[in-house]
Parts: sequence; structure tokens; C-alpha cells
Amino acid sequence: MKNIWVLLSLTILISTSSFAQKPEKLTSAELFHEVQKLNFLGTALYVAAHPDDENTGLISYLSNHKKARTVYLSLTRGDGGQNLIGSELRELLGVLRTQELLAARNVDGGEQQFSRANDFGFSKLPKETLNIWDKEKVLADVVWAIRTIKPDVIINRFDHRTPGTTHGHHTASAMLSMEAFDLANKPEVYPEQLKMTTTWQPKRIFYNTSWWQYGSREKFAEADKSNMIKMDVGTYYPELGLSNNEIAAMARSQHLCQGFGRLTDRGSSDEYLEFLKGDAPQGNDLFEGINTTWSRVKGGDAVGDILYKVEKNFDFQNPSKHIPELVKAYELLQKIEDEHWKTLKSEQLKNIILAAAGLYLEASSESASTTPGSEANVNIEAISRTGANVTLKQIDIIGANAKLLPNKVLDNNKKENFKISFTVPENTSYTSPYWLDEPGTLGTYMVKDQSLIGKPETPSAFKAVFTLVIDGVEIPFGKDVIYRYSRPDKGELYEPFVILPEVTSRIDEKVLIFANTDTKEVQVKIRAGKNDVSGTVTLNHPSGWSVTPKSIPFSIAQKGEEISVTFNVAPPNTESEGKIEPMITVGNKKYSKELVEISYDHIPKQSVLLPSEAKVVRMDIQKSGEHIAYIMGAGDKVPESLEQIGYQVHIVDPNDIQNGTLDKYDAVVVGIRAYNVVDALKFKQPILFDYVKKGGTMIVQYNTAGRWSNQFDNIAPYDLTLSRDRVTDENAEVKILAPDHSLVNFPNPISKKDFDGWVQERGLYFPNKWSLEFTPILSMKDEGEAEKQGSLIIAPYGEGHYIYTGLSFFRELPVGVSGAYKLFANMLSVGKDEVKKDSNVKG
Repeated sequence: MKNIWVLLSLTILISTSSFAQKPEKLTSAELFHEVQKLNFLGTALYVAAHPDDENTGLISYLSNHKKARTVYLSLTRGDGGQNLIGSELRELLGVLRTQELLAARNVDGGEQQFSRANDFGFSKLPKETLNIWDKEKVLADVVWAIRTIKPDVIINRFDHRTPGTTHGHHTASAMLSMEAFDLANKPEVYPEQLKMTTTWQPKRIFYNTSWWQYGSREKFAEADKSNMIKMDVGTYYPELGLSNNEIAAMARSQHLCQGFGRLTDRGSSDEYLEFLKGDAPQGNDLFEGINTTWSRVKGGDAVGDILYKVEKNFDFQNPSKHIPELVKAYELLQKIEDEHWKTLKSEQLKNIILAAAGLYLEASSESASTTPGSEANVNIEAISRTGANVTLKQIDIIGANAKLLPNKVLDNNKKENFKISFTVPENTSYTSPYWLDEPGTLGTYMVKDQSLIGKPETPSAFKAVFTLVIDGVEIPFGKDVIYRYSRPDKGELYEPFVILPEVTSRIDEKVLIFANTDTKEVQVKIRAGKNDVSGTVTLNHPSGWSVTPKSIPFSIAQKGEEISVTFNVAPPNTESEGKIEPMITVGNKKYSKELVEISYDHIPKQSVLLPSEAKVVRMDIQKSGEHIAYIMGAGDKVPESLEQIGYQVHIVDPNDIQNGTLDKYDAVVVGIRAYNVVDALKFKQPILFDYVKKGGTMIVQYNTAGRWSNQFDNIAPYDLTLSRDRVTDENAEVKILAPDHSLVNFPNPISKKDFDGWVQERGLYFPNKWSLEFTPILSMKDEGEAEKQGSLIIAPYGEGHYIYTGLSFFRELPVGVSGAYKLFANMLSVGKDEVKKDSNVKG
């Protein structure tokens, strides 16, 4: 049993700190705030489906006002959403949104966990969601979360009783939470988990309801609230100088890729929790009847006697005065038998001791990355800045056979520096999101290591454990080995210290379209993970395709340097598709991974290793026109996709659009959500419509309704109303409503077959009302729903054509869906068949 708690201790140690963030440096007021949290022994678990579903106001209130340990369990990582700040989609978007959640928790004081569920896109019903997710696996993860977190109360973000009224993922998250509430305490349920944890029964479960559940504020005001707890979460924290509302808004604003940056606000704000199951509280305290004092733990009274006095008599001018008491409390805490609370509170207490003593401990590598078998040099810094009685006894690098025994007294404000060098073991795992290590299914990630399930990110490969003797008591402090450096334009920066392969490779064009039998040059880029790497690279390819040369030798002198080699790839005569995969041989080792780095200022840099591959597609495709103007919106890879089939795509800044500047283009394409995120477009509508009127073609891809100013009430030259209509089944039957229209005939005949192989969805935010000038081209629906005809509509305007489409081309083109390419080429060619007819007549 002891090994169980050692493992859980490491789990908590890793999950409660954000990976490679700047070290926390607390003011005395913030330190007092942490002491208050230390003295509250209660836990709340908040459950929802996606990264931006969480109620940051309530999480912050529970963490900072109630002082409870508050954990947000997001069942997915948001892989199926969109991205307003970059081009990351699917798995890479999930990595980005994971880090944004960690950044949010770093603001509101909560913790973050996940299940193995994959956000496969919008789902209308929980039945579909649970089928695709593999209900048993995700339910097991929720039970695992309850058993390891051991919450007193659970709060569901969504209502389990209303399937079909919101995203299927939303309802499913609440349904699973309700079921897990009854299962977590049953030893016969998922018994394999009990090798690493124990059963647990939460006290009660709530639903975080609001007026939107009732349709309006007026209806909610009249609703029976006798079964609800009401809390004013607009409280002010003098020790932080912030109101709860401000903290919540700052946390919410970390979801930048979803466009949730917002103003802070202040003042009273009510939240309601509807009691669902368990022991009903009396009054408005959700922890009512639950012992949240140190007396809930056997042997905890003695610890509490000390820590409550520290809280009551806290010295804001000299927090180090409390170190002897804090150390004594730590010593007593190690004797407690309850490993759960001992582990949690020991980590909290150690962080408080560090801050009170003015201790700064750091282990920083001399480089951002290394490879298995290479030498790593780590610079150690240790300093005590309050005159506390501290001796640095030992430093161990966990993950490597390396240690130092300085046994040195840390004199007041005198920095001590050391260096530890070690060889990275050959069996050290590469640094990459653990849930992407193995192929999963459409709805579930494959994670075999039970101890990893739930963790927000992959544990650091190396941790420095500083063994300090403080007031005669030996206390270990763990710090991830990181990389600290500076840039003239940024100042001091922190990155994770990562373990990477000797070489990685990539093909920039993830889809290569062969519109005829011509051979294409394909560049493979090879990046060195260490100095002096040499070997050969080959290109695996599907049957019927040919690649020359068979292999190419390479040599790279400098770590981080990247070179390119070129293969000639020839397609077969008939339509075909498959994958090409670079394979690098260095000595007797083979490497087949691509390194993707995600770098934004608001999150730590992320290193993601994915299979190095590209899709090759031989298709018979025709096109008309050559030069396309593209106005970027929320970020997509449609321009690169169009270049694959021979268009010259010119990215146009809306601010540069003037009368006549668009006349040279065969078509203007507006990127996804452009009217939601590009303010300058509101000034350019007359120019865009004039371009169409003079004979141009304008294609507007999907936008979300209601997220723009009044100037965009109508984004088309005729009446057009966007809705939330969408077809989420990527295999839904598509009917061609206008079989004689050029959009489905020129230059590529479009049939139902061209809608095979679509991914994630058919489309989203279709118009549901339009003027008679528009012609709907397609009809489609999800099971049990009415036909939707707004996925692709076209209208003549003057001499040109305006097209609006909610079809998800931004998903289909980057993965090489042939039919999507043909249909998009037809949209770009609209009107060109008439020109061709006219020229034939004149000839």
C-alpha cells in the first residue's frame, strides 16, 4: 500500500505545478492567502466537457474565498474546436488549449485534469457522443478522477437531464459525472484502479445552473429555487487587491485561441448550484456538514494547533518569523497515516516554507534540449534571503544517476551556484504529449499507463530534488529541470527542458495533390537534435507510386541545424491516394518522427513529436482562373491547399484594399470567421461588393452568427441570415438540389461520391434565410432532423457572383479530400464557363 501513495504523491507533485512556468514569487499578502488555503481541508471537483466550459468565477470563488482545493475536470482537450490565433488544429490545437487551461488555473488558483476523451467535433446528442468516446473508457476516467482527487462535492457545468438541447459532449459530461458519483465507492467497479488508489464517496453533487437554462432572466427570477444554493461570487480579496470577478476574467482571457479575451469587471455576481444527489446541505454553504478542519485527519489536530496560530498571528512584515512553527508542523504532518492529505498538505506547506524563508531554488539546463545518450549540464542556484537557518545538504537529479553533496549553510542573501553534469539514459522517453504517443480512435486517446491518465501534461524527464535542513528538519523540495535564458526583446524567459530524437524530419506540405501524371519534387527537411549527425533518408510510398532516388545520404554539423533533401515523386495514371513517410537511418537506429513546436507568449513552448508523413493524392481535377486573393480570418490552411492544385494565392490585408485593387484577381476568398475577427472588413464591404458587381467572384466561408458589430448584420449584397444550423455527421447524405448549375458541373462534374471521405463534419453555421436572388446548391441533414439547404448558396450580383458556404473546407482541404478540392475549384471557376462559351462562339 505504501507504494501506492508514493506514486500518488509523485502524481500530485507533478499535476499541481504548471510545466516550466516562471517560478512563483509570493508577496507576504499572497503568502498569507496560501496559509489560509493550507488550513482548509475540503475539495471540490468541477466537471465539464471542453477547455472553455469551466466557470472561472466559481472556480476562483471556491479556491480563493472558500479556500478549497478546486479541480476542473475537462473531459476533452478541445481538439475539435477552431483557432483564432494560429493554424494549429486537431491534436495540436488540443495541446495549445491544454496549456491555456493550465494558464487559466494558474490565475484562478484551481487545478486541472482531463480524461482520455477526444473532442471529435460538434455532437448533437449525448448518445452519439458516448458511442464515439467509448463510454466505458471515459466513465472509468471520471471514476479514476474521483478516486484520486477525493472531492467532497462535485459540480456539473451542464444538466444531465436535457439531451439534445446543447452540445452532446456537454450533456454527456454531466451524465458521466452523475454515474461516476455512484460508482467511485464500489470496489467491484474498475477494480484494477485500486492497485493505485482507493474507493471514494463524494458527499454531494450539484448542477451549476443559471438563467440561460430557463430561457430568460425573467423566467429564472420566477423559478423555484428551494433546491438551490445561492452564492455571491463577486467578493473582494484585500490580500490580493482583486475582486473575484477580476480574477475570473483574467483566467477566462487565457483562452486566447478561442477568442475569449475580455475586460475585467467588479461587483456582486450570483451563482446558483442546484442540489442533485447525496447529503443535502442546510443553507447556502456547499461544504455544510463536512469537516474541513485539520481534525478530519487522524493526528491532524496537532498540526492544526500550530498552523491556525500561524494564520491568526501572521507577521506580514516578517513571514520568516513563522519558519520554526511551519517546520514543526511539517514534521508532525509526516507522521499522519492518511497518505492523501499528508501528500497534498505537505506540498502546500513546503511551498509556504520556501516563500517564508525567501528561498529560491533553480535547476536550469545550459540548453533547451538534449538527446538520449548525450551529456546534460545543469546549473544550480540556491539562495536564502531572510536569514533562516537553512543548510543545503544534497541535490539529486531524479531520472538520472546524478547527485551533489554540498552540505553547505545558506548564508543570508548569498547566492550559491553549482553545476551537475550527467549522461541522459538511453531509455529516457522523448518529450511529447503522452496522449499522442500511440494512435487512438476517433473519440478516445490511447493511454496505457494508468498513472498518466488525468494528468494535464507529460511529466518532466528530470527533476532536481533539493534536500534542505531547515531548523534541524530535513525537507525535500522538487523542481523540474528547466531552461532559463534571455532575449533582448523579451527579457528573461523560461522553457521546458526537453528530450528529443537525434534527428527529426518533416514534409511541409501535408497534402500533395497530383492533378495529372507529372512528377513533383518533394522536399524532406531534416533537423539535428545534436552535433555531428549523419546517415541516410528514404521515402516510403504507396504501391503504384514511384520515388527517386531510393535513398539520400546527409550530414549535419550543428545541433538545431536543418537541411533539405529532394525526392522526385511520380503518381500512377489512375486516381489514388496514400502516405509518403521519411525514414532516417543513423547507425543502427531508425527515426520517423516530426518535431512540431508550438510557441506563444501566453503559454510555455511545447514540443510535439508526431509521425512524419504527408498524404499524396492523385486526382483528375480541372480548374479555371489563376490568381486568387485570400483574406485571412481566424486562421486556416486553405491558401496552401489551393496552391497545391495550381492556383497562385495572394494573401491580402483588408487595410490595403482600395477601389480597383482587387480587379486583377479571378476570385476573392474570405477566410473562416473573418467577419468575426477582422474589424477592418466593415469598412471594405462596399469595395468588395463593387468588385463582384464588375464581374468578380467572392467566396465567403463560414462565420459565427451574432459575433460582430451592427455593420455586419448582412455580410452579403442581398439579405442573408446566419444560424447555428450545422450537419455534424461527416457521412450524412448530400443531395444536389441544382444539378444543372455550373457549381456542380464546371469544370469538374460533382456527384454524391465527391462527399465520401469527409472528416469531422459536413459544415457549420449555415444560413437559414436568404433572399430569392440566392440559389441553394446542396441539401443535407443529421439523422432525425429536417433537411438543411444553406451549406452552399450562390447569387449573381451585377456581372459577378457571390457565394456563401458553411461547408468545412478548412478541415477537408488540409487532409486531402478529393471531392472538396473539386467543389472548391468549381466555386473559383464560377462564371468562367460562360466566358468559355462566349469565346467558342466568337471563334
